[in-house]
Amino acid sequence: MSPEFLTHPALGTRHGFFTRRGGVSVGPYASLNANLSGGDDPAHVSENRARIAGALGLAADRLLGLKQVHGTNVIQVETPWAVGRGPAADALVTDRPGIGLGVITADCAPVLFHDAAAGVVGAAHAGWRGAAAGVLEATVAAMAALGATHITAVVGPCIGPESYEVGPDLRGAVLPTLPDAAAFFRPGRPPDRFQFDLAGYCLARLRAAGIADAHALHLDTRTDDTRFYSHRRRTLSGGGPIGHQLSAIAL
Repeated sequence: MSPEFLTHPALGTRHGFFTRRGGVSVGPYASLNANLSGGDDPAHVSENRARIAGALGLAADRLLGLKQVHGTNVIQVETPWAVGRGPAADALVTDRPGIGLGVITADCAPVLFHDAAAGVVGAAHAGWRGAAAGVLEATVAAMAALGATHITAVVGPCIGPESYEVGPDLRGAVLPTLPDAAAFFRPGRPPDRFQFDLAGYCLARLRAAGIADAHALHLDTRTDDTRFYSHRRRTLSGGGPIGHQLSAIAL
């Protein structure tokens, strides 16, 4: 079975928001787990990542990843690093053909970027902390430093607003970051809880950064257990191991 992935026509270069289907991992990691540090059999993860790379027309050692830390650091990639040796950061950009930029998620938002005229791509991992801190704007700035001026961005599958119940502390941290941030919170069922629209918030941050050509797939990772891993689903079911899907883009 080939790895399953979703695309968006606006991106215009090889890319994929990969689902959990089409790999070799078993149990809670089944089946296309791409996380190198989550406790899965390393041989299974290696095969899964090789399948993902192959689906994008890349050699396995050309699919790069990071030690994601929910921050705003962006790496400008010039040459590949060894598998599992990625720096601590949450976004990558490059103008070098044949290098795949990958981020892993399991409810956070994967965001892929492309400027066709400049020949620059980017990928960002945007949980609420990273998005609120400015990881998307930092990615745009790093692409601009490589000559990008007409960037397209797509927010991939992430936890949806119906699934993302949050407390007043998260809302309080997000509200000062955008003039209309309150629009991305709806009252929750308990009176002190809110439903947060992470994808909508990411789109608003991108458009405020000047990315008019910004889109979202609006697919909820928590509710679709056949296609996506989800931290929130895992937490609600009592915990345990979990896999991560990967989203990647390459020139």
